[in-house]
Amino acid sequence: MRFALDESHEDFASSIDALLTKSDMPQVIRAWNSGDTAPGLQVWERLAETGVNGLLVAEEHDGLGADAVDLVVAVEQLGRHAVPGPVVETVAVAPVLLAAVAPERLGPLAAGSLATVAMLPHAPYAVDAHVADLALHVADGTVSVGTPGETRESVDRSRTLASLTAGESLGSADTAAAFDIGVLASAAQLQGLGRTLLDTTVEYAQQRKQFGRAIGSFQAVKHHLAEVAVALEMARPLLHGAAIAVRDELSTASRDVSAAKVACGDAAYLAARMALQVHGAIGYTQEYDLSLWITKVRALVTAWGTPDEHRARVVAALESEAS
Repeated sequence: MRFALDESHEDFASSIDALLTKSDMPQVIRAWNSGDTAPGLQVWERLAETGVNGLLVAEEHDGLGADAVDLVVAVEQLGRHAVPGPVVETVAVAPVLLAAVAPERLGPLAAGSLATVAMLPHAPYAVDAHVADLALHVADGTVSVGTPGETRESVDRSRTLASLTAGESLGSADTAAAFDIGVLASAAQLQGLGRTLLDTTVEYAQQRKQFGRAIGSFQAVKHHLAEVAVALEMARPLLHGAAIAVRDELSTASRDVSAAKVACGDAAYLAARMALQVHGAIGYTQEYDLSLWITKVRALVTAWGTPDEHRARVVAALESEAS
């Protein structure tokens, strides 16, 4: 199976990358962390103009009617730039849920509104409910409008977690499919975060000198960075393969998205660890931009299912296929 992206995917990724590069994302994230979400919401408005919010929304509801491969391409770029806000929930999970229970609500989502989701038991807290135009509470296959309650802090200061109380019932949905698309999007976000951490660390290693030489010339540093690069590249086919499985509604989709989440999460976490090691003490400071990516990786590794949960899903699926 060939996993290379075609030219349209590459162009779409480049357009998102260019938009976010111009947006000075570190400053946007820092403003979000301090409670000023206006710059971040402006970024989301520009993303909506490119069609990101409406990727999985059908054309009849003013969306792009795209598929899971397009989703992965877009969300990986959102991860590369550490875009704050309910990324997975708005772009991936909410469109799938609303298509099943309240398609009339899809138009505003495609136009740029934000959505957050609490899906029990796998994702019990809604991300950034304070900026979301719609909160969805999902339990036992029932999708309801949610009311935010108690909030919790995240290791990633750009993420606010809130419990939701179920209100108006919108109906029943295939929550397994919605969970899988959330897992897939989380994996893509982690892949993007890991890539930025690697690129940033390589650049730093080429500039930082010790004993009169760039530290990137030291064999030990080269080996560490190569290990990260290999991990990220090995995770990419799993990510793209999972996207194809979801797109084509294959019976292996749940297994494949879990495998992708584990691989992308492990690779991103390794990238974060190596970034800290290579940067040294400066990497631990909140004032340094690197920390914005590192803390987001730490938060997303366990979002939409922990690594242990997804490893167990993969093992169970393989055992079932072998029996």
